[in-house]
Amino acid sequence: MNEQIRSLFPALENYTYLNSAAVSPIPTTAVDAVLSQLRDVAHHGSEHYLEWIATKNRARNLIASMLNVRDNQIAFTRNTSDGFASIASGIDWKPGDNVVSFAGEFPANFYPWRRIRDKYGVELRLCPERDGRIDLDEYTSLIDPNTKLVTISSVQFASGFSAELERIGDAARAVDALFAVDIIQGFGARGYDLSGLGVDIAAGASHKWLCAPEGCGILFVSDKARELVDPTLTGWISVETPWDFEDREQPWKPNALAWESGTGASALFYGLEQSLLLLNETGLDIIERYLDELSGQLCEMLASKDYEILSSRAPGERSAIVCIKHRGGLHCSEIASHLQKANIIVSPRNDRLRIAPHFYNDLEDIERLVAELP
Repeated sequence: MNEQIRSLFPALENYTYLNSAAVSPIPTTAVDAVLSQLRDVAHHGSEHYLEWIATKNRARNLIASMLNVRDNQIAFTRNTSDGFASIASGIDWKPGDNVVSFAGEFPANFYPWRRIRDKYGVELRLCPERDGRIDLDEYTSLIDPNTKLVTISSVQFASGFSAELERIGDAARAVDALFAVDIIQGFGARGYDLSGLGVDIAAGASHKWLCAPEGCGILFVSDKARELVDPTLTGWISVETPWDFEDREQPWKPNALAWESGTGASALFYGLEQSLLLLNETGLDIIERYLDELSGQLCEMLASKDYEILSSRAPGERSAIVCIKHRGGLHCSEIASHLQKANIIVSPRNDRLRIAPHFYNDLEDIERLVAELP
């Protein structure tokens, strides 16, 4: 990527930052936008309230276009966990129902379903990991006519495995189950055609690959899901005409907007909008191809080091996340600490070292990382 993009990320002046799967640095354009809204409130109070709402809706429109869905199918929450928790609480669970998932899911996509298991006796079927992969034959074999919901991360946080969503969506539809996807480890490093993939529910957040302030959760609710899931986290803007304060019996909004309960952190949406604009101007398809090339170069360079690549690099299964393990027994936490002293930022995850470059990284960053690996 070009130097103009790198110049927007001051963190790169001090760090070789390869940790976007945890938290991405925020571009200066987003920081300036956040500060502009806070200054507006400081100087004008609520005078420009309608512009705050307009900014939030522009951000919503950008997200909808990046996911190929309608804007009223996108609700803002606080984070990924809120999205899945509200969906889990809104489904009419029955004895004998089951949920199919992956045993290594990030906890945001596990604990809501564990609660349903514990509260209603729903069976939680978990497919194990096999050599850094999910065997989709094994995974889809867990789906049967009693499956009410199928859930998986598009990209796994601890391996970088990228799931074939369309295949899973087909298997879910075959038994009329809802299909829910955690998109936080992919969205921003790639785009999604959620409608074309058969996804009913998707949850994510702003602070990883979207390079935006923490606190803007994203929830997609399809028309089918809206019919089958009740909004449970509701408030004054969840109804059709929220400014009619006297009509307390009015209906809920007939789309994902029913999941928005009240006012949000307006300044954060200013930052989110600017980060989304940067990603869109660069092009998500271009970013995806660039990261595929950059992560491929990383894997080639690792051949000279005493490390095993645990992430699948097969076509259709690889992502921008590359997880490695030292063959000589050095623990990932030791390696991450060693790299941190050289201002190289990565993450230890489980027993793996996770490397996650984004579009602001370049080949020199990768070369520096490989050179510093113990």
